Amino acid sequence: MPPAHAHHRPSTSPIRVSTCSNRAPEGVDEYATGKGRHYGTVLVDIETRRPVDLLPDREASSLAAWLAARPGVEFVCRDRAPFFAEGAAVGAPQAVQVADRWHLWHNLSEAAERAVAQHRRCLRALVSATPEAGPGGRTARFTVADRAPVRRPHSGPACHRPRTAGGRTQHAFGPAAARHGLAHRQTVRRRRGAGGPVHRQWQNRSSVLDDYKPYLDDRWNEGFANAWKLWEEIVPLGYKGSYQRVRAYLREKRTSPRPVTARPPSPRAVAGWILRRPDALAESEQIQLKTVRAGCPELDALTRHVRFFAVMLTERQCERLPDWLDAVRQDDLPSLHTLAAGIDHGLDAVIAGLTLPWSSGAVEGHVNRIKMLKRQMFGRASDSYASASY
Repeated sequence: MPPAHAHHRPSTSPIRVSTCSNRAPEGVDEYATGKGRHYGTVLVDIETRRPVDLLPDREASSLAAWLAARPGVEFVCRDRAPFFAEGAAVGAPQAVQVADRWHLWHNLSEAAERAVAQHRRCLRALVSATPEAGPGGRTARFTVADRAPVRRPHSGPACHRPRTAGGRTQHAFGPAAARHGLAHRQTVRRRRGAGGPVHRQWQNRSSVLDDYKPYLDDRWNEGFANAWKLWEEIVPLGYKGSYQRVRAYLREKRTSPRPVTARPPSPRAVAGWILRRPDALAESEQIQLKTVRAGCPELDALTRHVRFFAVMLTERQCERLPDWLDAVRQDDLPSLHTLAAGIDHGLDAVIAGLTLPWSSGAVEGHVNRIKMLKRQMFGRASDSYASASY
């Protein structure tokens, strides 16, 4: 199965042109001279992997004129960009258009992530349904205010400062915080008045423990709260982090005034599980995906459609494409319906892409080379510089 998320390649619509035997096959792709504003087109000799021409834009008329000046074109490999499809149809009507397989998979990946996002409510099944119960069934919790102040001796002006009951350094709410850039004046004023903790912007970032928090929540609700033993239990499940993370998470559950539970995984993470090979998933990911599929018929259907398409794509089984399209239309997955409609619009090109061995790799390589040249010029490379470089 192709990878779930390939490296992001912005502003590319690859086309490869293969001509008859007396001409070298040509490839064409767009490149950005001003991202989001101006684009050009690079043409590459597929056999020698060297560029042969640059066009000043990516218009269908420019491609059509270039193809018309080179009679005998038999194949045009492209993605589903409408301007290149139109240019190939006008400039080389006798040619067979071939949809690029990487872009077919990329389109399916985007549709799958949108489908998961539309059913994000199903992801809550991965979070424990009864987070309030503590070890041994206890529901009472110690709050921050219940804890005694921690007093530590001074050992210098910059360390072991006196702390409040909540564990915050006392100067963090004073004017010195604003003077030294530790917090904005309004933040200092508001926090000193409210007396609440300062929530740092990095507190909600993802961590290596996120995938294992549902397991820790279940064990917590069963009455087991030994951080070291729980760390030993999740290491065989694939956890690569430290024991200190597990201890800190359980300590937060003990001391927080509100129940602390794991957040459900993001739609992107779940889409990644669906798009990857089943045997490439960690055991914890397999269990979580199984739970999601059991609780959401739509995501279960999405997983089946994605895996069906992956086999069809990698094994070039174009005869199975009509069955896949019919199966997609029978389920409530609007994002896949949109993809199916696009495939129907260019069905001949997609069937050719699932049959013929053409690839746009050489063209993509030169697009990346142009990007590298632009970065070397700190974004000041122009069309003339790119032309001179080639």
